[in-house]
Amino acid sequence: MAGPDGHRPRWSKDADKYLRPNERPPVVATRRHWAVLIVPVAKALPVLAVGLWLMVRDPENRVSASIGLIVLLGALGYLALRGGEWWMRHFFVTNRRVLLTRGIVVRTVAVLPLRRITDFTYAETALGKMLRYGTFRFESAGQQQGLSEITFLPRDKRVYDDVSELLFGNGGGGGGDD
Repeated sequence: MAGPDGHRPRWSKDADKYLRPNERPPVVATRRHWAVLIVPVAKALPVLAVGLWLMVRDPENRVSASIGLIVLLGALGYLALRGGEWWMRHFFVTNRRVLLTRGIVVRTVAVLPLRRITDFTYAETALGKMLRYGTFRFESAGQQQGLSEITFLPRDKRVYDDVSELLFGNGGGGGGDD
């Protein structure tokens, strides 16, 4: 399904591994918005500052400099882990399913068939409006799903339109024509 500008949504090579033979390339394929990294960066900055301060306050004191280096490396490792998690998490919507892949060492794929979705909720915070991201909630009849809420989805209004078209438009969850 092409967007209004005729541009087909970008999608990761990661999707190829999870597509079934009867599925078309994803209509929606994206990572979470970069804003998901704001909180980890805000948590790491003071720790980075303390580590740097310990390293430079008395360079002759090896204990202080070593502790500062350990603190600094720990904070950088934390940021690298959060960045890697962000990079590896993909959200896909095909003509048949919704998929969320995640994990750096162990890959996990949560799948929700479109035909099982009974309710689709879209929420947007004030910050989300400014930065153009939103939260999507999928519900299915009487079941708690592993893929019920996806936060920090970029280009949220376009994703909302594309998913709504699949669920409620001509495609109706069964995979209509593009």
